[in-house]
Amino acid sequence: MSLSHTAAEYMLSDALLPDPGGSRAKGLRLELPSDRLLKFVTVGLPLFLVSLAFAREFSTGSQISCFSPTNFTGKQSAYVDTACWDSLVHHGFDAEGHAITKSLWALKVFPYSLLVVAVLMYLPYLLWRYAAAPALHSDLLFIIDELDKSYNRSVRLVQHMRKVQQASAEPEQFWEEYERARRERYFEFPLLERYLTCKQHAHSLAIIYILRNLLLLLFLAATCLYLVFLHLNIFFQDEFSCSIKTGLLQEEPHIPSFIPCKLVFFSIFQLISLSVGSVYVLLLPVVVYNALQLCQWDKGLLSVYEMLPAFDLLSRKMLTCPVNDLNVILLFLRANISELTSFSRLNAVSALREATANKQDIDTVVDFMTLLAGLEATKPKH
Repeated sequence: MSLSHTAAEYMLSDALLPDPGGSRAKGLRLELPSDRLLKFVTVGLPLFLVSLAFAREFSTGSQISCFSPTNFTGKQSAYVDTACWDSLVHHGFDAEGHAITKSLWALKVFPYSLLVVAVLMYLPYLLWRYAAAPALHSDLLFIIDELDKSYNRSVRLVQHMRKVQQASAEPEQFWEEYERARRERYFEFPLLERYLTCKQHAHSLAIIYILRNLLLLLFLAATCLYLVFLHLNIFFQDEFSCSIKTGLLQEEPHIPSFIPCKLVFFSIFQLISLSVGSVYVLLLPVVVYNALQLCQWDKGLLSVYEMLPAFDLLSRKMLTCPVNDLNVILLFLRANISELTSFSRLNAVSALREATANKQDIDTVVDFMTLLAGLEATKPKH
């Protein structure tokens, strides 16, 4: 008998979760994997392409090549290139022969506009980091700690039940007390469940998460429309007619009215805009999917933790509209599942419950641990 008691104690002691070695605060992920990927691509891609464009500009020098008259000296040709690059205005004629001008300044500021795009794409991340991440961090720390503690409390409760059952002179009375305690819900630890229920009626995290995705969706769509505008109006014209007859040169007769110029960087800017636009269009469904994650509950995680005596949100129909802070917390609990040590244990217990012939005998982890400790074998049959 002492050997079986010792074996049961060892099994129960092994079932206890060890205390975390280090601080969990540093290991918590406050961004979902899809959100992290979106941030990396939407911010990093324009910065990378703009850096390549600037590197090419510094290495090749002038970004414009004008065909000056043959009688111009080298300094005069350099002046023409500089003046046409500074003005960047195309002079032409319409179908009726009227003179028209068209500014090509959007090409000149295109690299800097991509820098602005990268800053805009970073704003939703800043919103989440400073408006929601601190509260989410404290929520995750408390909930993860309480979930693991609730599992350990269940195991320690069974250890105490073993000691009481061994010291009890009347086994029938012990099991009557056990059944009465279950009926009156003495085995519950309601702090965690009440905290999660409170989070179910809060909406600050959900609103900020939806706002973050809406802002990102707006910035992506605006960038795509801006690139479409550039392609329809400017990115088809790599040659233009430049006029330098301004200021002191206005009355010079030997200077032609228009000088043809060619944009050296034109094909590079076309390739950059197509790359950014195509990637951003592909990311639009990802942003929509992230926002729609809040439209359904992650019941897989909740169903596993219903093995805890203090956790029956599903069975008591307490889950209502999924757009609330509790659903956001469940998404981030899934992302931090490696920090949740009790999940793998309870998942195994839940699988064993499904494989058990008499499923009604195992409702919670307490029932499983009593079975593991051999208490159910001594339970009187009714």
